[in-house]
Amino acid sequence: MILRVFIRPVLFLLVFASCVSCKKEGVKPQPDENGNIPAGFAMGVDLSYVNQVEDHGGVYRENGQQVDPFKVLARHGANTVRLRLWHNPDWVFDLYNHSVPLYSGLDDVIKSMERAKEAGMDVLLDFHYSDTWADPGHQDVPRAWRDITDIQVLADSVYQYTFNVLSRLREKDLLPKMIQVGNETNCGMMMTHTPAGFPSLNVCQGHWANFGKVVNAAISAIRDMDALAGHSTQVILHVADPKNLNYWMGDVIHKGNVTDFDVMGFSYYHIWHTTVAFNGLGNVVKQVKTNYNRDVMLLETAYPFTTANNDNYPNLYYNQPPVAGFPYTVEGQRDFMIALTQSMMDAGAIGVFYWEPAWISSSMVDLWGTGSSWENCAFFNFSGNVTDVVQYLNWDYQ
Repeated sequence: MILRVFIRPVLFLLVFASCVSCKKEGVKPQPDENGNIPAGFAMGVDLSYVNQVEDHGGVYRENGQQVDPFKVLARHGANTVRLRLWHNPDWVFDLYNHSVPLYSGLDDVIKSMERAKEAGMDVLLDFHYSDTWADPGHQDVPRAWRDITDIQVLADSVYQYTFNVLSRLREKDLLPKMIQVGNETNCGMMMTHTPAGFPSLNVCQGHWANFGKVVNAAISAIRDMDALAGHSTQVILHVADPKNLNYWMGDVIHKGNVTDFDVMGFSYYHIWHTTVAFNGLGNVVKQVKTNYNRDVMLLETAYPFTTANNDNYPNLYYNQPPVAGFPYTVEGQRDFMIALTQSMMDAGAIGVFYWEPAWISSSMVDLWGTGSSWENCAFFNFSGNVTDVVQYLNWDYQ
């Protein structure tokens, strides 16, 4: 998700762990009994904000009755929850005078993973490798690693951190089905506001070898945990904007020497990603699958059901033109998601994830406001009731 970001000082202690070399094949979805919808197609929802919203007065309802958003979305057809993980976001403490959990830190993510498991959904764990939001323009170095000047030390630190997180999850029987290595890494990771001497991972400046070394370290930690746990994880890479998929895939493989991954993911928001037309998304996905023999997944998308606000926090979607044929109404939001999901299925993608459908207005605070800048894109109306947009999750797709 593209957001304005700044870093606050943080601390994190690395825990060292042993490893065993291993390579695992990615889990490939199989067609269902009718040969239509892939049985492994991920109907995904990113619910990273839910704990914070509920802790600060947000209430989710169905037909006026309070509900658990994880369970209600699962009941309507969502089968996978995407959750972001920040390295150590203790700037959150400053926003709340140290009176709240460390939202999107590991303990908070574990709580959400437990909720997803109870609701019967799989989990995609999104490692940002930052203490805060990572997106194409913001890939800040975690505070704990800012003194590193050697690429091998950085790669080892990424390995140990990744393995340690997965060890915690294994102890709780919460190893995720899918893991995303980096978030919207168009120009790389850990390459903004870098201190002097920090290894450059900026692929837009040609530093593919360093970027590849760090990504491969994270993947090695995932594969080593797979070997120890008898697990099989789908490893996902991620860029924003479908226009970047084809060239980026070629470069990460051939210049970065990153080959042991299963899925290429991308973000698509129609107000920001305008080079590829809505009706051309499927062709891009087909081309990537053909050129690189990798599965493709739409990891982030959204669409508003109104341009109105429900709080004083300005919305990111406001008066931008809609996609032709899909007005900013609940029906338009639903039909947009049906058309987008069908096009991804037709193109051979293996999943579609909606970004933060439960970020409703509440008294929660982030770096830019109180409430939500996304409540007009949620699956819940301004009274907190789930709307008909959720029909797309269990639509009769062909």
